[in-house]
Amino acid sequence: MVFFASTILAVMALRFLPVYFTPLMFIRCSQQISEGKDLKLKHHWVSLDKISPSLPMAVMASEDAKFLQHHGFDFQAIEKAAKRNSKHPEKRKLGASTISQQTAKNVFLWPGRSWVRKGFEVYFTALIELMWSKERIMEVYLNSIEMGDGIYGAQAVAEEHFNTDASELTKAQCALIAATLPNPRKFSSKNPSGYMYKRQGRIMREMKYVDKLSDK
Repeated sequence: MVFFASTILAVMALRFLPVYFTPLMFIRCSQQISEGKDLKLKHHWVSLDKISPSLPMAVMASEDAKFLQHHGFDFQAIEKAAKRNSKHPEKRKLGASTISQQTAKNVFLWPGRSWVRKGFEVYFTALIELMWSKERIMEVYLNSIEMGDGIYGAQAVAEEHFNTDASELTKAQCALIAATLPNPRKFSSKNPSGYMYKRQGRIMREMKYVDKLSDK
């Protein structure tokens, strides 16, 4: 009862309060210290209306095209990923996490692939879909997601990689940021490779078919 009460209250509170820190931020800082690196944590919370409207469209095109239609889980994508992974077990596992699932993981949980963590992810995803609007889920997602080494959120990556504000990001820049999200510590929106430019182009084409997220 204590667990359910505390988690429900936490989700209710974060429906309105900014998320200034996440478990992943603390984990990355600990890793930097243990590896003898300089501590780097760039994160500046901004409201959704201060983020370029192209960025939600870009991340939906890249990560979750059905974000506005589903209720937290894209069962068709899950089925497709399961079939592909079972047919080709030697290849890198194909994921099917929605933006809602990634938000739940980023804000309330820790990185990992255990069944226990996945169970908590399902639980928190259901809670935020029930208690938050799609706009709020996207706002928290764009402010909390890792977008580079020590860089979290739209405002931080806009400042660090493009010397601008999140509200001033161009469509091309938003698509380039979205292109890094499968692995933002490996792929860089500041120094993109040819592969990244190809992903950027594909995302920009697919953005035409993504519904615009309301900023209300």
